[in-house]
Amino acid sequence: MLSAKSLFQEILDNDESFRLFCSIAASGESQGGWENARIAALVPESERPLAPKITRHGADEDKHGRIFNALLKKRGLEPVEVPPETDYTMLLERHGIGLAHDKLKADQPLTVRDIITYLAHSRVTEQRAAEQMAMLLKHFGDDPDLGRAVRMISADEDNHLAYSHEELLRYAAAGHGPYIRATLRECALAEIRVHRDVSLGVMARMGRLLGWSRARSALLAVGIHAVYAYERLVGWRRMVTLRAPERRDALGGPATAAPEVA
Repeated sequence: MLSAKSLFQEILDNDESFRLFCSIAASGESQGGWENARIAALVPESERPLAPKITRHGADEDKHGRIFNALLKKRGLEPVEVPPETDYTMLLERHGIGLAHDKLKADQPLTVRDIITYLAHSRVTEQRAAEQMAMLLKHFGDDPDLGRAVRMISADEDNHLAYSHEELLRYAAAGHGPYIRATLRECALAEIRVHRDVSLGVMARMGRLLGWSRARSALLAVGIHAVYAYERLVGWRRMVTLRAPERRDALGGPATAAPEVA
């Protein structure tokens, strides 16, 4: 059976596939933490009130990276090097989505458009993250080993998504609507391609670790391509709509502490 629950259960039950899964997740979260920290440091003077929220966003991402590393430690496992074809954040940057790392490594203040670009990138990628964590929460929220970590990360991702909606709506009201719409569309279309490619890369690696048959691996690849076809046709639109979130000022306070999972 190829349900999402059975697939993830198989990955989580095997030390080597669990090791790869957590290593990929920890690396991506840590990279997001660094990016947000740099953006917060380079926020232009006119947008300084936003800096604490960006800092909070980065602190949450760093926390998620520590959680995944702690889950590895709890199983007596060490992280592995992330295969390039599974590096979601690196591939997004390579496709020109978000702010280039060369810009973040410089000491020049960002522009208002740079901040909007960052928020549009967050709006799209946090949609993906929130959906993936909601799926894990549904199936593993009560798991004795993973449950607490999954619940915390899922709540954080929902906050990040609410924050990006709220801030982009604020900028749209200030006259930046056309740029926001164009940037969101460009980012969403690129993200679904990267997500397809990363999904294929991850499943290929997992298949080798878990000894999947060629038929099973091929069936999973067909499913990934089918999801991409749907998203390319209509599904990308869910990533570009903006609505006022139920929770306002979702990143207005300090980051919460990570659960003791190790």
